[in-house]
Amino acid sequence: MFGFFKKVLSKTTERIKEVAPKRSDKISKEDLEDILLEADVSYDQVEEIIYYMPPSNMVSRKDVRRVLLAYFVDIQEDKDIGTKPYIELVFGVNGAGKTTTIAKLANLYKTKLNKTVLLGASDTFRAAAIEQLVRWADKIDVPIVATKQGHDPSAVAFDTISSAIAKGIDRVIIDTAGRLQTQKNLSSELQKITRICNKAKEGAPHRKILILDGTQGNAAISQAKAFNDIVGVDALIITKLDGTAKGGALFSIAKELKKPILYIGVGESENDLIEFDKEEFVDSLLDAFFEEEA
Repeated sequence: MFGFFKKVLSKTTERIKEVAPKRSDKISKEDLEDILLEADVSYDQVEEIIYYMPPSNMVSRKDVRRVLLAYFVDIQEDKDIGTKPYIELVFGVNGAGKTTTIAKLANLYKTKLNKTVLLGASDTFRAAAIEQLVRWADKIDVPIVATKQGHDPSAVAFDTISSAIAKGIDRVIIDTAGRLQTQKNLSSELQKITRICNKAKEGAPHRKILILDGTQGNAAISQAKAFNDIVGVDALIITKLDGTAKGGALFSIAKELKKPILYIGVGESENDLIEFDKEEFVDSLLDAFFEEEA
């Protein structure tokens, strides 16, 4: 897995190496600042990271590792995880890889957790979104509740949950329309879907997952904060991290939202969803400019 994270972050580490000195056991704070900025860590956060370093100008791998790890929120055990069905609402802007990520998540639940899964195609804003999710459902062999473009997305969510309850399904994943935080009508729709989920099953949705495009870097932070304000975010999945040199933005995203990162998505296969490991993520970055730990 550690080697996998190095591969995912290869573009980020190559960018870091352009400004980093030769790898050693200590580097200067000035070099550390340049490295973090090059990796797309926000300027304010870079200043904060430097502030928490020891007073001497040279810092060690251990010093930097301690501070960087502190930004990530650990995944807490979900008290509702034994609830059947356990319902997740997934949202994010168009182009972030939301629909594909839902398919990957469903496949992971089915193949690795041995759970039954039902998908709900509540992105009725675009016919292509419904068709894409139906194709994925066929490919990974999981059932789906879907309707035509323009149908009430809240009704689809209600029907999906009702069907899951009737059939004894373990997990429900509901897709929603890719929307920008500036589209007030779509924001209201998302809030309505959340209310209807709770009517279909009290306490639902049990987890609201935001999909963020890793290639957006720090630009994704405003999206994340807006979604959190609109409906509340419980956890994150970051996509396309292997296609960007902006891997350091995850520190800023984690700092601003204070929500756990569940998975990272890479590639187009249904198996290309990897559990996020903060220690392996940080160590993969540190290996670009510090001597590797023995």
